[in-house]
Amino acid sequence: MKEIVITAKDNGLRAALFEDSELMEVFEEEGLTSRAIGNIYRGRVENILPGMQAAFVNIGLDKNSFLYVGDAISPVFEGEEKVQSDHAVRIEEVLRPRQELLVQVIKEPVGSKGARITTNITLPGRYVVLMPKVDYVGVSRKILDSEERSRLKELALQGRPEGMGVIVRTLAEGVSGEEISSDIRHLVGLWSKIDQKVSKVSIPGLVHRDLDLISRLVRDLIDNDVQRITVDKQEIADFLREELKEIAHPAARQVVVDLRDNLFERYEVDYEIHKFLRPKVWLKSGGYLIIQQTEALTIIDVNTGKYTGNHSLKETVYRTNLEAAGEIARQLRVRNIGGIIIIDFIDMLDQEDRQGVVNALVQACSRDKTKCQVLGLTQLGLVEMTRKKVGQTLATRYKKVCPTCEGKGFIDR
Repeated sequence: MKEIVITAKDNGLRAALFEDSELMEVFEEEGLTSRAIGNIYRGRVENILPGMQAAFVNIGLDKNSFLYVGDAISPVFEGEEKVQSDHAVRIEEVLRPRQELLVQVIKEPVGSKGARITTNITLPGRYVVLMPKVDYVGVSRKILDSEERSRLKELALQGRPEGMGVIVRTLAEGVSGEEISSDIRHLVGLWSKIDQKVSKVSIPGLVHRDLDLISRLVRDLIDNDVQRITVDKQEIADFLREELKEIAHPAARQVVVDLRDNLFERYEVDYEIHKFLRPKVWLKSGGYLIIQQTEALTIIDVNTGKYTGNHSLKETVYRTNLEAAGEIARQLRVRNIGGIIIIDFIDMLDQEDRQGVVNALVQACSRDKTKCQVLGLTQLGLVEMTRKKVGQTLATRYKKVCPTCEGKGFIDR
């Protein structure tokens, strides 16, 4: 069972997703300019960096944005896979100083780093993602049934305009052809409006802003498993119902208005967030995790802690690791940790136990809408995985570096 809680506070919105009464994701939107990811801009190339095979582009934000050469050329596909071109294209061959570009933000600016951008524009709908400049049709890997994949791919091929690309999203599984066609038509119409607007926008300037928080929740998060949506403002509830009715979603009948104060406090959202900001995470069994984020990667250490088990050391270790695998997937989602992740599970001698823990981690991560890839065990017995970086981490949104120790965690004697 999923439940979404939405609160309006100080001209901003906050939303929390619960699965089986456990907090899984937190979203915020403070005003209209807080989120850049998904926005489309007209920009100008300021610097070409041959040594980094990238360019800095002015799109009107506080810091120039970063455009990697791979994001400045059209992707090449072989079947369902995106592949590297045989010819190593150099940034100098693609861009020149002062060149004007239409770009989209794919990673938010963080700290001293500017936003990461791409020239390969994508427009996400509820059931499909439109790629106006790429001739390609694909289906989400999370849809496993081969017949359903074939059906959806055929519908996408029929519904897309010639020369444009479509990726069918996981939410499209089981939906009718008319719903998919309608989604494609809506996105094609949106692209037409954006295309017409480009020449009227000064450089640098914003051409298209991605959806507000409520509309993004409808598009990306509210699926058939959502059984209740609690809101503390009548206007937001009315807007949400209309949005859901427009796509004939049954959750339109599950929107509940709760006008009592401190909705997030009653759901203990802020209390849970405070716990998620700590490096030490206790497991229900008595074991615990230590989570340390660095600039390059995230390290997670698993320990038995207070858990001593009932039968044998082998069983104690295995059960702790299994519980840790599920909790690690949850921690990554709530903290919004992306990039390279290294997990040091408690040592297991049995190969079957090792594989069982890896499988449990894969299964737990499969519920995450953000792309995760578990790469398996290294020779040192560590588990390597990656999670796509999307937006800012929970720590970035709620914490700042200590001015006394400058983030070291230690104070000089």
